[in-house]
Amino acid sequence: MQLFYNATLDTSISQFVFDAEESRHVTKVLRKKEGDILHITNGKGYIFEAEIIDATLKKCKAQIVSTTKKHPERYWFHMVVAPTKSNDRFEWFLEKATEIGVNEITPIICDHSERKTVKQERIQKVVQSAMKQSLQAFLPKVNDAMTYDQFLEKQHSGLLFIAHCEDDEKADLKRRVAADTDITILIGPEGDFSRKEIKMAYEKGFVPVSLGQNRLRTETAGIVACTIVNTINNG
Repeated sequence: MQLFYNATLDTSISQFVFDAEESRHVTKVLRKKEGDILHITNGKGYIFEAEIIDATLKKCKAQIVSTTKKHPERYWFHMVVAPTKSNDRFEWFLEKATEIGVNEITPIICDHSERKTVKQERIQKVVQSAMKQSLQAFLPKVNDAMTYDQFLEKQHSGLLFIAHCEDDEKADLKRRVAADTDITILIGPEGDFSRKEIKMAYEKGFVPVSLGQNRLRTETAGIVACTIVNTINNG
């Protein structure tokens, strides 16, 4: 099955038209025609089965024939990650984290961050593509990049963790994650969190955790964290 994404779909809509880019993909690249069935998600938990009724190159029209509602996870998983210097590596993290399973992603700019800006439109496209590729019905929420201080000023609930490279006493993340419990994990930049940032996180209730014995790149640490949370909740 191939999954398409259309944020405007809801259960009140019986027909819709793909935009020009998607219409071309459906009709010219995939060579779909009238009568063929497509599957579309709105990223909010619904998967729509639709029949093509007009396979026009620029305005492909489809009729909804059935709707399936997926149930959300019983927990909310929020990854808070400093963008890497290499944009490709950060996009790789976004793609794989979405495939593995994450509900929310917030890019943070830290004291040691080498990348200070993030193109929101681009990372949204990466996450949307990964959602479709992995046949998921929920699109992760991707927040605008913010400073570390701005993030910590917000209200946080559930299990709160920070993964850093300092020699503080830490618990293994896999021993601290609880199934069906909201969780937020902070992952720092290539130069790690500053000592000041670590202290600030502790004061806000974040607990230091280890992701294993090896020192990991930012994007690798993020994927390890995602895998642990997913395994505890779905293993």
